[in-house]
Amino acid sequence: MTGKPALRRLAAILAADVVGYSRMMGADEEGTLAALRRHRAEFLDPAVARHGGRIFKEMGDGLLVEFASVLNAAQCALEIQSGMEERNRDVAPDRRMTFRIGVNLGDVIVEGADLHGDGVNLAARLEGLAEPGGICISATVHDQIRRRIAARFHDMGPQSLKNIAEPLRVFRLLAAPAGPDAPASLPLPDRPSIAVLPFTNMSSDAEYEHFVDGLTEDLITDISRTPGLFVIARNSVFAYKGKPMDVRRIARDLGVRYLLEGSARRSGDRVRINVQLIDSIGGGHLWAERFDRQIEDIFDLQDEVSARIVNALVGQLVAAPRKRTHSVQAYDLCKHGRALLDGSVGAGDALREAAVLLEAALDLDPAYAEAWRCLAMIVNDAWMHGGIRVESQRGTALDLAQRAVMLDPEDSSCHATHALLLDYAGQWDASQAEHERALALDPNNADAMVIYSDFLLFAGRHDRADDLVKRALRINPLPPAWYFMSQGKIAYARGRYDEAVRILRHPATYRTVSRRYLAASLARLGRIDEARTEAAFYMAGNPRFTIGHWLSVTQFRDEATMAHFAEGYRLAGLPD
Repeated sequence: MTGKPALRRLAAILAADVVGYSRMMGADEEGTLAALRRHRAEFLDPAVARHGGRIFKEMGDGLLVEFASVLNAAQCALEIQSGMEERNRDVAPDRRMTFRIGVNLGDVIVEGADLHGDGVNLAARLEGLAEPGGICISATVHDQIRRRIAARFHDMGPQSLKNIAEPLRVFRLLAAPAGPDAPASLPLPDRPSIAVLPFTNMSSDAEYEHFVDGLTEDLITDISRTPGLFVIARNSVFAYKGKPMDVRRIARDLGVRYLLEGSARRSGDRVRINVQLIDSIGGGHLWAERFDRQIEDIFDLQDEVSARIVNALVGQLVAAPRKRTHSVQAYDLCKHGRALLDGSVGAGDALREAAVLLEAALDLDPAYAEAWRCLAMIVNDAWMHGGIRVESQRGTALDLAQRAVMLDPEDSSCHATHALLLDYAGQWDASQAEHERALALDPNNADAMVIYSDFLLFAGRHDRADDLVKRALRINPLPPAWYFMSQGKIAYARGRYDEAVRILRHPATYRTVSRRYLAASLARLGRIDEARTEAAFYMAGNPRFTIGHWLSVTQFRDEATMAHFAEGYRLAGLPD
């Protein structure tokens, strides 16, 4: 006579283990135990409880937790890693308590309060694959949660695990990126991919920070013009500025194989630059070099470094050279002005200061195309956000942008700015030609893609606009707020109102002018009270807004799209 069959059930299992626990105990047993108890009591146990988990086994430095919901298990894992990173922020590196976590969904054997079986064993093996502070999940978990959680996934492929007969497909679970619609997974592109990390300013003078940032920006601009390369945009790499850099993790987060990192020291009339090109998959350096030059040679040095990168990855540099300034002083002024412009849309004082800097740069070098382009954007921003609108400002901005294009016809961003201002001027055929020229010159210009998407949206070409924004978000996965506004507008125009609400409530864009699109989206969903509240918030900051005026200054070429927006605004209670 056989005994009773084992009691089994399906469960999500989270396995967590402290990295370097034995070393920490050897150095300070009492302090380590006290720290672990404190983390358990103050954070870990409450986090497990919040997500409906049950700790069924403790192993000194580790935990096994059961969840009835695999989604809750994954969310708990993300909360633990995020929370421990914050709790470790002010702790000495050798005393930080960092966890590895594995999550599996599978069949378990129940023995009283304890659980056994392959479902538990696989979670423990996955935990062993995770990097410090990381989470590894099985393919089963991935399939259950991939459309239900704000997170990213990195496919590690089949992995051989100890005492497991067949390889198991494993994914890394990563915190959600800044962009609400960034892909859940960032597979490597089908061409060589690179991110140029912000150069470190090794100069004794902090005033050289803009100079060093400018070197990074110019390298990105130069190499992104190579058709055979996939190059991450400036905004996304500068998200890592001033932070500790784990190059392999950054490469995974941005979905690239190669990273360039470097430093610059400027002293008197000399500049020293150290650069190294890293292969995040193969390991090691493709090349590393130190350049020590006179400061007036900096522009030739930029060309040399760009050529070295491109030659290492795809061969000969084929893009026509941009026209550079030859004045280091003008370069410093322009980069400082551009930094103010990039971070200060609509902020009058910063824009005025940026204009002074750019005009000073142009006094030194009247043929400096980038300075003319930036000045065109400042004049346009003054028209857009300055309150009283002087129509001549729009014409002035267009003239400045046209001058920039004439001075440097090989600069993609100059063409994109010119396209935007031609669009405002109603010169739509010329605008479209300039948009296309911008992308032909630089196939990695994410900003130009999003600017072009607005042009296409108002022409009723919603699908092409959506495709461009998605391409831009892959190149620039940590984008500025205005990307989200464009993406939200497109979702609204396509009738995807739930998607629009989710995008437009992203913290980066929520309290900007995009709020009017949020109000319209909520109204279309029948959530009238919420829509009216958002409309009231918008009007509090924009008391002059009327639907009629907005329609008169927005370059609609498609009547149906225009009517769709206007009706959404009216439903939300915005004034005619």
